[in-house]
Amino acid sequence: MIKVITYGTFDLFHEGHYNLLKRAKDLGDYLIVGVTSENYDKGRGKLNVHQSLVERIENIKQSGFADEIIVEEYMGQKIEDIKKYEADIFAIGSDWLGKFDYLNEYCEVVYLERTKGVSSTKLRNENRGILNIGCVGAGRIAKRMIRESKFVSGVNIDIVYGRNKAKIRKFAEENELEKYTTDFDEFLSKVDAVYIATPHTTHYDFAKRALESKKHVLCEKPITLKEDQTRELYEIADKNNVVLYEAIKTAYAPGFQRLVMITKSGVIGKVIDVDATFTKLENNKNLREYDLTQGGGSISELISYPLLAIFKLLGMDYEKITFYSRFDGETGIDLYTKALIQYEDAIASANVGLGVKKEGELIISGTHGYIYVPAPWWKTEYFEIRFENQNLNEKYFVKFDDDGLRYELVDFYHSIAEGALNISLSAEESAAISKVIEKFFDKADTIEI
Repeated sequence: MIKVITYGTFDLFHEGHYNLLKRAKDLGDYLIVGVTSENYDKGRGKLNVHQSLVERIENIKQSGFADEIIVEEYMGQKIEDIKKYEADIFAIGSDWLGKFDYLNEYCEVVYLERTKGVSSTKLRNENRGILNIGCVGAGRIAKRMIRESKFVSGVNIDIVYGRNKAKIRKFAEENELEKYTTDFDEFLSKVDAVYIATPHTTHYDFAKRALESKKHVLCEKPITLKEDQTRELYEIADKNNVVLYEAIKTAYAPGFQRLVMITKSGVIGKVIDVDATFTKLENNKNLREYDLTQGGGSISELISYPLLAIFKLLGMDYEKITFYSRFDGETGIDLYTKALIQYEDAIASANVGLGVKKEGELIISGTHGYIYVPAPWWKTEYFEIRFENQNLNEKYFVKFDDDGLRYELVDFYHSIAEGALNISLSAEESAAISKVIEKFFDKADTIEI
């Protein structure tokens, strides 16, 4: 007898789950299905699971394919289960290709082709179903978003739009997407929501068309390069009763949200200074980051993160902002910029660079103490509250998974499902960030160094 074993969350059981179990069953005579527990799902970064373990087990039973159902509760259990149940084959979906090759030491590993185009459910939560998101753009961040989406139950990305047919066809094949198209109207007709991951200068047009077609929009930062365009997009979203989110991942990360709440509790007294830095060395001048016509440069690429921290902690009612920049003589982009933001009773600095490297830390200074967040602070998972009396110092640890894009996806999903406002990043904060970027490109308050 050939025994096959497979694992999964199996939340909101749909045709993809059904087909995977069928294919796994066809590999042998006896199928063992491991269903992950709630605690293990959280531990491995799986978010937004809707159904209880009991409900998900019942889904598997109703499929009729499982000869035995077990619960997966901890890392490393797969090896123990393979040995315990004497499994001959470990089967898993092809979206995990290569991830479980280490199990070949214990049994044969088979990657099963995933079902593309999952748009309906066989067993479905009464109030929540699958949110079908279409991807606009086929670049680096789009690929990361698709990978991260696999950790968010209830969302499905299975179509990509782009202008270069060969590029998006290759992207769809590499990321196992069912559909690709160069027709934006056709693209919109097949989705509930749109994720925009194209060059900055194209965000406004794509977002506007999607919102006017009453599609929810998750747009990469900066949402636009002009304050009035950002405000207009939020007004269109409100008018059409759809959700618009700016994808600044840090805003949605549990660690950063906790940091903001603790700071606002007054633990370090009144905040007087916020110093936030985000730099990364990009020496390939063929990238869009070096193309002014695509909104390239350190400010447009990176300042959304430092401004997020500054505006969350000091507000948006500043008196003056001055930019000190070093420009690239060949491309014209700013390789490094220090933005000094003056408030009535506080000051902040945002340091960003594509051609200059600096420690990527966040320091929040107050009248009673300060908070130190080490690099990379925008992936906030650890910070310290420090006082003059070091015996009073406190350390905080909050889990941050992979790229962190899954957190914004969960927030986006819930805002749509529950009709809630985006409290993690408001329309006013997005507009304020666009305003700073616009001021920089106007060059009125820029000093070259």
